[in-house]
Parts: sequence; structure tokens; C-alpha cells
Amino acid sequence: MPKAFFLALTIIFYSSACQNKPLVYRGTKLKGVCFVAPPREIDANEFDKVKEVNATWVALTPYGFTRGGNPEFKYNKSSDGHWWGESPKGVSECAKMAHEKGLKIMLKPHAWIQSNQGSTFTGDLDFKTDEEWKTFEKTFGEYLIDYAKVADSCKIEVYCIATEFENFVEKRPEFWHKIIKEIRGIYKGQLTYAENWDCYEKVPFWNELDFVGVDAYFPLADEQHPQLNTIKKGWYEHRKKLEKFSSKIQKPILFTEIGYQSTDFTTHKPWESYTQHADNDPLQADAYRAFFEEMWQEQWLAGCFIWKWFPEMKREKEEKRQHKFRDRYTPQGKAGELVLKEFFKKQS
Repeated sequence: MPKAFFLALTIIFYSSACQNKPLVYRGTKLKGVCFVAPPREIDANEFDKVKEVNATWVALTPYGFTRGGNPEFKYNKSSDGHWWGESPKGVSECAKMAHEKGLKIMLKPHAWIQSNQGSTFTGDLDFKTDEEWKTFEKTFGEYLIDYAKVADSCKIEVYCIATEFENFVEKRPEFWHKIIKEIRGIYKGQLTYAENWDCYEKVPFWNELDFVGVDAYFPLADEQHPQLNTIKKGWYEHRKKLEKFSSKIQKPILFTEIGYQSTDFTTHKPWESYTQHADNDPLQADAYRAFFEEMWQEQWLAGCFIWKWFPEMKREKEEKRQHKFRDRYTPQGKAGELVLKEFFKKQS
């Protein structure tokens, strides 16, 4: 065999091996909660409650929206709008308070897509004409750029540029490459994007970001109340795929959302709202326990953000007649909160 040919084969082999080498995330894992945007001003004590469960990060999630098929994207540009916490001013003040309490922050803008038939999953967003797409891209892009400025001025540690836009990403990749470049010119921190658990492998711009963001609503067990070991086994195939993907692109994976409702069947399709199912706080707690025991020590996993955490929980209960207010995703005041407190304390 000629030496030059042998050398070429050796280079190809080692290059391929390096590309598939398991990634090891060297940073401190992100232990976060998704902080629901407050409708009115809050005080810094609300972030003490986050620290009480040993979380070290909060995700701030200001929403914007389109309505009735109108491609123009709108959001609360001033604190005079409907929700104080969904304005740049409110986000900035929340960021300042969180930092003063020693918490780090991921800023994660969300889009609410409302059609004539009701709300629509962002991953299904579509328009009939190129002009409609351009209108949406212009106005949505302004929203992302404005919050990139907030993220930079407030020294926010991670900016998650958008959430769950499967069809938009597939059809209009040029928008995403352009907006990431523009955001990089403004914001100096780390970037991610949050894609849904079933299509994160299709995103074409992960190499331009710092983390692969996955909203981790993976189906784990379809029983009404599965045993803890059954839930843990449900992670097996998902873990293999996640590890393989992280090794392939050499990026750490961040669970930008993970959550379970406190109901029967919550591990079957965690993304669905189970309003018809009976309350089941212990199952929510077991679902979190299974995640921490099975997944947290994976070396490619950069951390997680729990969906979701309400500020002013006591006031919310009082205003909605306490017996009626019970958001099923939040672990607050339930067995799931104790699981978070336990594992966030002992896990590095």
C-alpha cells in the first residue's frame, strides 16, 4: 500500500473518530425554572422562592403573538401593555432582581400563534405567500433583535432566540442564518434555540449556536400511573439518540424546557394538556425523579429548565379563588417541588 494512500486513510479514520467522540460538557450544569412573566410589577423576594428549591437559573419568557392569520407579529414594546413582565422594561427589571439574588438568566422569547380556530402550535406556523412570510419575518425579527439588545444590556447569560418553529425552520432557513448573525453582532453571551423533542435533529443551524436546545417532552410510559422504574426505562431510547446527536455535532444539549403535569397519564404525552384526567401529584414527582436519576449525570447534558414557575403564587390563588387555581404543570406546593429541591441541591 503506498504511504500517501495509507496516510490519507489514517487521517480520514481519525477525523471520523473525533467527530463521533462523546461530548463532555465542562461547564456547571444549569439548574433552572421557567419563570412565568408577571402581569404586574413584582419585588425581588419572588426570586428568593426560586432559590429555595436550589435552582441557580431562571428563564424569562416574554410572549409576542400573531392573530387571525395576520402575518404581522406584535409584542408589548412598553410597560403600558397588558402584561408588565412581557415588556422590555419588565424583563429588564426582572433580570436585575434575579441577578441581585445571585441567579443566572436565560432569556427565552415565546410566540403565541392564534388562528380563527384558536391557538396553533408554533411548529405548524405557515403562510400562503412569500409576501406574508416576509411580513412575519420582518416583524418577528424586530422582536428578536429588541430582546437581544435587552439580553446584552442586562448581561443575561444565555439568549434562546426562539421556540419550536419546525415548519418555519424547514421552509425559511435563510431567515435563521441571517438573524443569528445579526444577534451575534449585538449580544455577547451564549446562544441557543429551543426545538421540540421530536424534530431537534432537523435544525440546520446548530453549529452557529452554543447549545442544542431541546424542549424535552419525551413520551416515557403510557400507563395511568406507571411505576418509577417503568418511567426510568422510558428514557433509554431517547438517551441513546440524544447522545449520538451531541457526539455527531459536538455540541452540549440543554433541556430548555422539561415538565410534567400533576395528573394521571402525564408521562404518556407530556406535551398535552390533560384537563380531563384526575390529579396525581405523586406521578409528577416520580417523573421528575426518573429524569434526575436517569439523565442528569449524562456528560453531554448542560442542564434543564423546569416548566413552569409562577411568581406571586399566593396572590394568584387568592384572585382566582384558591380552590379553582391549580396550574397542572407547576410543581409549586406539590410533591414535585420537594423532588426539585432534593436533586438541585445534591447535583452538580
